[in-house]
Amino acid sequence: MSKYNHLFSPVRIGSVEVPNRIALLPMGVFSPRLMNSDGSYTKDGADYYIERAKGGTGLIITGLVPLPPGAHLPSIMNDPESYVKNQKYLADGVHKYGSKVFIMISALSGRSGTNPDDPAPSSLPNVWDPTKNNREMTKQEIEDYIRWFAIGAKAAKDAGIDGVEIHAVHEGYLLDQFTIANYNHRTDEYGGILENRLRFPVEIVKAIKKECGEDFPVSIRYSVKSYTKGFNKGAVPGEEFTEFGRDIEESIQVAKILEEAGYDMLDCDNGTYDAWYWPHPPVYMPKALNLKDVAEIRKHVSIPVICGGRFDDPQLADEAIADGRIDMMGMGRPLLADPELGNKFREGREDDIRPCISCHFGCLARIFQIDFVKLATKDISCALNPRCGMENHYNITLAETKKKIAVVGGGIAGMEAARVCALRGHEVDLFEKTSELGGVFIPAGAFDFKDDDRRLLAWYRKQMKDAGVNIRLNTEFKPENKEGYDEIFVATGAKERKLGTPGFDSANVRYAVDVLNNQNIKDQNVVIIGAGLTGCELAYDLARKNKKVTLVEALPTILNVEGLSAANYNCLIDLMDYYKVDIMRNSTVLKYENGEAYVETTTTNVPNINGKAAAMSLQGVHKTVKKIPADTIVVSVGYDSDQELYSRIKADNVHILGDAEHPGNLMSAIWGAYTTALNI
Repeated sequence: MSKYNHLFSPVRIGSVEVPNRIALLPMGVFSPRLMNSDGSYTKDGADYYIERAKGGTGLIITGLVPLPPGAHLPSIMNDPESYVKNQKYLADGVHKYGSKVFIMISALSGRSGTNPDDPAPSSLPNVWDPTKNNREMTKQEIEDYIRWFAIGAKAAKDAGIDGVEIHAVHEGYLLDQFTIANYNHRTDEYGGILENRLRFPVEIVKAIKKECGEDFPVSIRYSVKSYTKGFNKGAVPGEEFTEFGRDIEESIQVAKILEEAGYDMLDCDNGTYDAWYWPHPPVYMPKALNLKDVAEIRKHVSIPVICGGRFDDPQLADEAIADGRIDMMGMGRPLLADPELGNKFREGREDDIRPCISCHFGCLARIFQIDFVKLATKDISCALNPRCGMENHYNITLAETKKKIAVVGGGIAGMEAARVCALRGHEVDLFEKTSELGGVFIPAGAFDFKDDDRRLLAWYRKQMKDAGVNIRLNTEFKPENKEGYDEIFVATGAKERKLGTPGFDSANVRYAVDVLNNQNIKDQNVVIIGAGLTGCELAYDLARKNKKVTLVEALPTILNVEGLSAANYNCLIDLMDYYKVDIMRNSTVLKYENGEAYVETTTTNVPNINGKAAAMSLQGVHKTVKKIPADTIVVSVGYDSDQELYSRIKADNVHILGDAEHPGNLMSAIWGAYTTALNI
């Protein structure tokens, strides 16, 4: 018996009974290694889902499966018979663990896709290249899509899949664009009044029910509110704005129409591609951010409603289900970080859950990256869990030869290496010269909005104890200590870069780690030097605490972070704008004197001659200096690897990890440590 009795009670979706109220929400799994050309999942792709069913997830909803046929995309329509044959492995594997599986079938993106040639409901500016417009979809194309949905759903049913989810009146994808007045300017029966704008998704479910039977469950991915101010303009939490998309009043009407049309479930969150951080909320967005809106919709329908969006609190989910505010708890990224999450909830083992930190580096950012060797998107994975998407290739197994191992440095990379080595049966000593484990991740998690970073740190510390790692705090590893160890991991991290700018010896000039650790800036005027991720997060944090923040960046662009998701980037940019952070690009601080920073900004004036930019000359470069009030200056200009120990003990059995090798993000630190430790 679980303490979350409502969360672990069954729920019916049409004719299908799901064993508990936890749902894996759809995330893109369409790289060639994970998806066949017929839209079915390869064994690796299916095993990714099966692992989460094994871990206690009641309902698996797969990532989108494209319907439009063609050589450039996998599609059910490329070979429906092959799809049925290949998809049975997924259905059987999920059912083995008592879970149910729905396939998300997709009309794709309209203006939200990267190809401006894709049809949209009307001629609309493309999200990624607003200088180009997607063309209007023809009625014949609409009829083709409806037919493809019915064929795709029947193929899924024939493969033993329990239901389908329609993609989507959600997130500003094609069907969502049809339903929203400011995106749909059609004058035929698919445009105009609300009922006409909903005709496309209504005809889809009717066609599926006709082909598959009334008792075959059909869910729809649904955005309750758009939180959109205009094309490519999102609204941040708490902002007052005029809704450009779907507001709550219209959403209630839409939900009722969708239920009446025959949909058996609403899989809900919020947002559009124009407000992309709502359906893909980064760490700066609130937890369970969509619950209030989804609960309002639940009042007006009788079919089950899923709520997703940074929703990983089982107690809150249990209470919301008990109160009738929602019917199921939806999660995407938390189940990537820890596929055993459902079982751990049931068993009351919350401290053993590896939490998602909403970074998007391993999931959303990766599936939008192109592997130029394979000319395909990269596999979905997780920054914290290198096994995600590699479930049967990247497992921790017992080592054939047990070794004595030293890990030097108790940051995340060091702890990951120690964890994996200990689980493989090695004897591990972990040396940390300070009094606590965590390294630079301690200040990184100091922001009040980074509670999941602190949960991850607690998880790692617990894993060290549970795995039997011998932790030596306040102990510096000396070169002579290397004797007696078969393998040594050097994870000594990196040191903050310092600036020798005139006046920076003042007590009012501080560095990012110090500021993060102490959280004690009380001055009003703050100048931050360096607009990388840490500098921008500091600017946002201080500005929302009513400081006057000026952010100074030497480059013409900010947030130049490899692998940073557009959702995280756009959210942080919009938040800094909302809280009135003054951003000075192409700028450097020349000196700090009498409480003022002297900031030099370089601008160029390159004339355009006959459509071509003239070569830059000294006459086209202008430098101006502005004095900025600065009670405090915070320097955040990056790190340099600390390789002093490694250079002194370098040998074949000595391995350098994490920031000590090269300053990077958490994903590179964890993946590098995991991979190296697997090969020892």
